[in-house]
Amino acid sequence: MDYVNLGKTGLKVSRLCLGCMTYGEPDRGNHPWTLGEEESRPFIQRAVELGINFFDTANVYSAGSSEEIVGRALRDFAKRDEVVIATKAHGPMRKDPNGRGLSRKAIMTEIDASLRRLGTDYVDLYQIHRWDHSTPIEETLEALYDVVKAGKARYVGASSMYAWQFSKALYLADRYGWTRFVSMQNHYNLLYREEEREMLPLCQEAGIGVIPWSPMARGKLTRDWQANETTKRTETDEFGKMLYSATEEADRRVITRVGEIAAERGIPRAQVALAWLLHKPVVTAPIIGASKPHHMEDAIGALSVKLSAEEMTRLEEPYVPHPVAGFS
Repeated sequence: MDYVNLGKTGLKVSRLCLGCMTYGEPDRGNHPWTLGEEESRPFIQRAVELGINFFDTANVYSAGSSEEIVGRALRDFAKRDEVVIATKAHGPMRKDPNGRGLSRKAIMTEIDASLRRLGTDYVDLYQIHRWDHSTPIEETLEALYDVVKAGKARYVGASSMYAWQFSKALYLADRYGWTRFVSMQNHYNLLYREEEREMLPLCQEAGIGVIPWSPMARGKLTRDWQANETTKRTETDEFGKMLYSATEEADRRVITRVGEIAAERGIPRAQVALAWLLHKPVVTAPIIGASKPHHMEDAIGALSVKLSAEEMTRLEEPYVPHPVAGFS
């Protein structure tokens, strides 16, 4: 496993981050396709064995049970200071008016709740899951600064938003001396490359670590278009359907190209799609999901796949502009 700095920080993270949305109690929250604790633990253990030290979850995943499962597993399989734990806040955790969002009240409540569920005194990376349109960003940034100063988080990061919003947040943090965002967790893969227009150049210029979510485009890049694989997740993942339903014809051409290169090399499609991301200098660590044993092995295999310039061009050539998707 290779390790790189997260943005301009001195924090070393593995080139792959294990996304833990897959691990949570199916009867809690809005993800009935998740794996329960006993099914989840082997994946987290295997990630540690393979050298992955970067684990990403969120308070909202399976109504907090993802954090609980991840926290218990990492206590059993790793030493706390040898892993990088990232979690997020923004989504609804209670029905009352202050049970969601990025107000000072919400942030102070949710960081403590996340720490209790994770069973740790601090998280390494505390991220805002989305932009909160009802709270001034100054309030959010100052609250995050206080979280860091209290020792409850080492760094702060952000997730999907417009580049102008992220730029504003970086400017205000610098202006007032608040803790600056060090990472951007955004929607980026071969089927969705709109981030290349503004967000990725901004991150490169500002020295921000980029940790893309959904590198396999909800599994679409891992199988033939005609496969029509049906799983519990594909049947119930309404967010995934929203992300790609408007661009199916264009996406089909990209998926076909991934299949061609995978066949020529004799490797799984997932390795081609992930290797493409890993070849992007601005990308720090794609967030991989794993619900089957071969998912983890495919991801590790992608680290050694070296795509040629001609292959990169072939993968990118069929892409057409897409509607902005993944945040509001």
